[in-house]
Amino acid sequence: MNKQFREKIIIIVNPVSGFRKGRMGELSDLVEHSLDLERFDPEIKITRYAGHGAGIAQEGLESGIRRFIVAGGDGSINEVAEKLVDTDAILGIIPAGSGNGLAHHLGIPRKKRDAVELINRDKIVKIDTCAVNDVFFASIAGIGFDASVARQFAKSNRRGFLTYAKIILREYLSYKPLKYNLNLDGDELETKAFFISFANSSQFGYNTQISPQASITDGLIDVCIVRKPPVTAFPAIARLMYHQKINQSKYIEIYRAANILVKRKKGKTVNIDGEAVKLGKKLHITIRPSSLNVVVP
Repeated sequence: MNKQFREKIIIIVNPVSGFRKGRMGELSDLVEHSLDLERFDPEIKITRYAGHGAGIAQEGLESGIRRFIVAGGDGSINEVAEKLVDTDAILGIIPAGSGNGLAHHLGIPRKKRDAVELINRDKIVKIDTCAVNDVFFASIAGIGFDASVARQFAKSNRRGFLTYAKIILREYLSYKPLKYNLNLDGDELETKAFFISFANSSQFGYNTQISPQASITDGLIDVCIVRKPPVTAFPAIARLMYHQKINQSKYIEIYRAANILVKRKKGKTVNIDGEAVKLGKKLHITIRPSSLNVVVP
């Protein structure tokens, strides 16, 4: 094969996600046997610290590379995606995180080999991206209970759905709803909520949906205001979330807006696609329509 005429592609890997130490050979094997090597000239780069993926993407862009694959979770994807926003660069995803919310929403295969093969098909969609106070996110941001869960999950040295579920149950017992003042495209709303999700996509991760009707290409954010349910309602709510019907629950209200202002009594953690980020009392949530090119099924 003639390397001169192949398109350079950078594969950015988070080694603390699905390709841990000792398993990098698996990724190399996937690339060798599943990526179209007559067309692409891949280079695998391993991230070493938080923010490294963004640096790799920036260097790649500056050298003229226009295709990037991220093998990692939503946090790793966000690092790279933010650098690719409003460029002609293309993002591919190999789901290798805990929740993989964005990948689930886009229908990207969970099997890594299938996800790599998807890159060859070259179907590209321009998706919307968002920010909270200039902190980038592609899928979902949240305040209240889910942000508290994200903070505790970040402290844990264990990953996976079971750990996530245990933290949810523990935090539920002590967390009290808070008051928020919202401005949704100019409309004022005062509410008391267990948590509020700002959903660009439908997925929390683990294939659980907070806003089944959310579109990642409509230029709008779904504002999901959730009241605290009794423990007895948990089984029914779980079923609704897994069957894309949570919007039918009496404990949730969903609005849509493109420009959102939030006031709360004090600064607290915000859940940014599963990452716990401390922000102030005032939040400004915005959306950039059709700003990121992503490979989809």
